[in-house]
Amino acid sequence: MLKIGSRVLINIIMNNPKQLTFPWNKDNKSSFDNFYISKFNKQLLLLLQDEAFNDDLLIFGIKDSGKTFLLQALCNLYHSRRKSAFFLPMKQTTEFSVDILDSLENVDLVCIDGIENAVGNKIWETAIFNLINRSLNSDNRLIFTSSKNIDDMNLGLKDLDSRLRKLQSHELRSLADDELLLALKHIASLRSIELGDKEAQYLLTYANRNISDLVQILESLDQLSMEMKRRITIPLIKEVI
Repeated sequence: MLKIGSRVLINIIMNNPKQLTFPWNKDNKSSFDNFYISKFNKQLLLLLQDEAFNDDLLIFGIKDSGKTFLLQALCNLYHSRRKSAFFLPMKQTTEFSVDILDSLENVDLVCIDGIENAVGNKIWETAIFNLINRSLNSDNRLIFTSSKNIDDMNLGLKDLDSRLRKLQSHELRSLADDELLLALKHIASLRSIELGDKEAQYLLTYANRNISDLVQILESLDQLSMEMKRRITIPLIKEVI
C-alpha cells in the first residue's frame, strides 16, 4: 500500500494547488460542451456551471451515467477560472492512507467520486466526515458522487450519513434509448468525426448501449480511420467492436 504523508500533501497543495499529481490523475479534455444534456439533466448541468452557486452537492446515478465525466469537467472548469480543484476516485483512493484528505479544505473544489466505495471502511468514513467538518469553516466546495441514493448507501458512521443527508442531492439520469443516437452524433460532431446515421445506428445495435462505452469506441474508430485513411464505415466498425 502506498502511503502519502499529510505534510507532503500539504506542501503540494500550498505550492501548486492546480497541479497535484497522483496515479489516477490523467490529462483529460472533459468539458461540459462534450456532455450531451438530456432534458432530465439540464437543471443539474446548469447548476454545476453557475459561478454564483457554490453549495456542496451529492450527485447519484447508476454506473456509466456520466458522473465521473462531470466531475472532471467541473475540475477543468475551475482550472479555467484560475481556481484549484482536486479529483479523488474513491475506488482507487481507498488503497492509500487517509492522510490524502489532510488540508483538502484549502482547495477551492474537492470532487470525491464514488463515495459508496468507502462504505464499511470505518477509517475512511471517519476521514470523510472530518473533511466535511473542516470544510464547514472554509470557503471550499465539496461534491460527492455515488452509484446509490443516500437511502440505499448504508453508511456505518451515522454522523457521516447525517452530514451527507444535509447536502443538496441530485440524480444524474442515464440517457433514454431515444436520446442515445442524438448524443452519439452530437459527440462525434464536436470532435469533428464523420459518423453517418447508418453507422451510428449500427453502433447502437451491436455495441454496449451506454454512452461511456460508445464514446470509447468512437475514439478508437477515429484513430483507426486516420491511421488507415479510411472513412468510418460499418466494416470498419466491425473491426473495432
